[in-house]
Amino acid sequence: MVSKAPAVAFITLGCPKNEVDTDRMRASVLASAYRLVDEPDHADVVVVNTCSFIREATEESISTVLDIAADWLPERAGRHVVVAGCMPARYGEELSDSMPEVAAFVPVSEEGALLAVLERLTGVSAGATTPKAVRRTDSGPSAYLQISDGCHRVCAYCTIPSIRGPYVSRPLADIVAEAKALVAHGASEIVLIGQDISAWGHDLAGDLGGLAAVVRAVAAVQGVRWLRLMYVQPDGVSDDLLAAIAENDNVVRYLDIPLQHASKPVLRAMRRSGDATSLLRMLARIRAVLPDVALRTTLIAGFPGETTADVRELQRFLTEARFDYAGVFVYSPEDGTEAAALPSQIPLRTRRARAQRLRDLADEIGFERAGMRVGETVEVLVEGTDPDDGVVVGRWRGQAPEIDGLVLLDKGEPGQIVSACIVDSLGYDLEGEVIS
Repeated sequence: MVSKAPAVAFITLGCPKNEVDTDRMRASVLASAYRLVDEPDHADVVVVNTCSFIREATEESISTVLDIAADWLPERAGRHVVVAGCMPARYGEELSDSMPEVAAFVPVSEEGALLAVLERLTGVSAGATTPKAVRRTDSGPSAYLQISDGCHRVCAYCTIPSIRGPYVSRPLADIVAEAKALVAHGASEIVLIGQDISAWGHDLAGDLGGLAAVVRAVAAVQGVRWLRLMYVQPDGVSDDLLAAIAENDNVVRYLDIPLQHASKPVLRAMRRSGDATSLLRMLARIRAVLPDVALRTTLIAGFPGETTADVRELQRFLTEARFDYAGVFVYSPEDGTEAAALPSQIPLRTRRARAQRLRDLADEIGFERAGMRVGETVEVLVEGTDPDDGVVVGRWRGQAPEIDGLVLLDKGEPGQIVSACIVDSLGYDLEGEVIS
């Protein structure tokens, strides 16, 4: 039986953009007559916000939904499972027949109408409507701030445009307002995200100054101690953007630039620009302006037609580029993409082997670069205490949330930014002693 104030829990899969989407849906529930709970065991409705970027992500989403449907749903009458996000956006009506246990599907474009879906399922009025201003519930020391959605690019392997639609920039005033709200909720670090934040503003009228203008505006918000940029495309690394980073001490010297490959023939087949030479020039330009910058990239191994010469070119590039972090993905032929229909598909075993060799090389370089931090004094944002071993953990400016490792500290309170001397490294993790 559903209570007078139905309880709603969320499960989030996938990238930081999904985390922001979930947080907005949580905020709408919090502003309604429904109750927000953390644990599905206490919920009347579970909303699974899915990822469907590649086949493995879709499989994980399906597995999660089926587990909830099999274990949680039958325990009490009146419960409902809602599937939101990328999977219904990509597969639409196909899901209704294949997943009859699911009460409703809410694609990305309709997540703002979640309360109407909950009203229909529970029979209980939401009692409030989602405010026009974006509301968030994040209360930790670090928060993602989405400045755009969708994508205007035509990369041959990518499903994002079909899932999230064309590129849409958020108005700068909204971005700044949300940054202020996140700081008011306790965030010391703001992480700007989007499929391609470097294209911000190109779809808006007039010359708004691009991403550099966003960086300057958010960096000026009182209380923003760290400002981080994630997902900057190579052609978006302008001199003005680098200047905006360099002139603001609270903008961390960190860039996540997804390159995908370095061999010119492969990049052209992917419908991307550049080659190893031009990409190395770009990295040199960045390091000339920001000598202490930490750089992350993502690469794809085994794209259709990739030759052993292309792989060697990519290995040479990685060795010379010396990224602090590099995520290597096995190419996945996704239905509906141009790349899935290309000839010369690479066998899965070969794709996996090439990816592992690249990961090994990237780790060797990344571990060495992490070790070079030993002896340095760095700022560390304390995130909390590891529940398994009781060690205080945080991140220095060169580590993004969840993906780049941690700094293990001898003391500190969540939300503090402390100075710590790095005394050891283990892989991508660092060990630090707090000085002040």
